Amino acid sequence: MPTLERRLLKAAHMMRTAGNLTVFTGAGVSVESGIPPFRGSSGLWQKYDPQVLDLGYFHHNPLDSWRVIREIFYDFFGKAKPNAAHLALAKLEEMGLLRCIITQNIDNLHQEAGNTIIHEFHGNSQVLRCTQCEQHFPAGEIDLAVLPPKCLHCGALLKPDFIFFGEAIPMDAFHLSQEAARIADVFVIIGSTGEVMPANQIPVIAKQSGAKIIEINPEPSHYTHAITDVYLGGKAGEIMPRLMRKIENNLSSKN
Repeated sequence: MPTLERRLLKAAHMMRTAGNLTVFTGAGVSVESGIPPFRGSSGLWQKYDPQVLDLGYFHHNPLDSWRVIREIFYDFFGKAKPNAAHLALAKLEEMGLLRCIITQNIDNLHQEAGNTIIHEFHGNSQVLRCTQCEQHFPAGEIDLAVLPPKCLHCGALLKPDFIFFGEAIPMDAFHLSQEAARIADVFVIIGSTGEVMPANQIPVIAKQSGAKIIEINPEPSHYTHAITDVYLGGKAGEIMPRLMRKIENNLSSKN
């Protein structure tokens, strides 16, 4: 039996029998939806200047920032659809096996796939927030043909409701993610290299709290030799459906 096949069987058993299964996702889970990562040789920061997402630069140069923001997150990302990995995670929740998802991603694809319990560590691009009155608006309700967009209530500048450089992590998401990691007995890392602070500490908290760690990544990450118990090398959109088939077949054989 191939090594990967043995690991898939082990991971499927761990996930099926978990008392508290939590999943942690990074940019890699959305690559197969056509959304490139920000970092790396093919990352967005090779094409765009990251200062457009610096909070100070944004407030001083809102039009320049918004031109790039619109191109990346609404003209480009807005066309992305959930892939097989997102859909598999939604199925896990539907089956009652998955407690929650902690995600570093801001693309809203977990919601579109059907997951409902999601702690968004870095916010969500599909929501805009007023920089003055704090009103929130679905991005689809705001005309982005006119830049920079203004609040429908007070007329102040709108900002995407995700974390810019120089901005703090949302406290609710931060605390909920930490708590979910502490109580998980099986914790699955998908598509995260472990490079981004402080999100990269969430899987470490899970490990230190006693969770078994399953990792799905095309290449070994900072987690692989430090905290991972079962490493599944491959693309999320290929590994997750294979895991689901083993979980579902096992459940069917017991009924």
